[in-house]
Amino acid sequence: MDAFNGILKFIVNQKTVIGYSFMALLTLGSERLFSLVAFKCPCSSENVVYGLVFLFAPAWVLLILGFFLNNRSWRLFTGCCVNPRKIFPRGHSGRFFYVLGQITLSSLVAPVMWLSVALLNGTFYECAMSGTKSSRLLGLICKDKPKECWEELYKVSCGKTSMTATDSEELKLSLQAQSQILGWCLICSASFFSLLTTCYARCRSKVSYLQLNFWKTYAQKEKEHLENAFLDYANKLSERNLKSFFENKRPEVFPMPSFAAWEAASELHSFHQSRQHYSTLHRVVEDGPELSPEQDETTMVLVGTAHNV
Repeated sequence: MDAFNGILKFIVNQKTVIGYSFMALLTLGSERLFSLVAFKCPCSSENVVYGLVFLFAPAWVLLILGFFLNNRSWRLFTGCCVNPRKIFPRGHSGRFFYVLGQITLSSLVAPVMWLSVALLNGTFYECAMSGTKSSRLLGLICKDKPKECWEELYKVSCGKTSMTATDSEELKLSLQAQSQILGWCLICSASFFSLLTTCYARCRSKVSYLQLNFWKTYAQKEKEHLENAFLDYANKLSERNLKSFFENKRPEVFPMPSFAAWEAASELHSFHQSRQHYSTLHRVVEDGPELSPEQDETTMVLVGTAHNV
């Protein structure tokens, strides 16, 4: 039993890595499905557009989904047209761009995975490059190849050129090799950039390593309890209203947060060293909804790595 608990604890602690691994497997499976089922290179003047669409369109869709599924996106933008001060508070107008940058970086994970897998496979890139009309690119691709390469490169993906089978296969392998090199360059660049931004964020942290770990744990537990509380209170309120409606009597008093409290608790959290509040809800409970973080003279540290709710 202890061994099982240890394994379960390890899985919970590594949930981010497991999540990214699952995303990578899902991306790999989707790319293979696209390549085998949906993708059919036309072997015509449309090769470039067709190949680039299959290469970049899914990445764009994944980026949009990343914004849609990120709760911080809606915390940032909900009500901003009614009250622009929500995203551009006094004294901290740059906070919007900082938080938007964090949301964008987290949303880029899936698109980068797709591009990496697609480039390593080489099918989409091969189709796109075989349709190029650029004399410079044709010179690089068809160097030391028969003259038919210049005229029939777009047919290489289909194997319908008048070149020998050996020359045609060499061209395909060359295009696939270029694609794989670009794929590995993208993977290495993304990995290095991820390490660089993480190191920079940790170096700029004004809380200790243990306090940051506690912060992450608290944020996760608060999120879980908040979701359960939403469900519980919604059930109780709906039951009270239905009971009052069908029994035709005045409802019992049901305590609910004020609009000001809802508004204050919905703000993006900012950390102040003078008051150790680990979430916006924590601050509202301790100080009340009327206190605004704009009034504090202490240096603000935005929640990036620790608070993602």
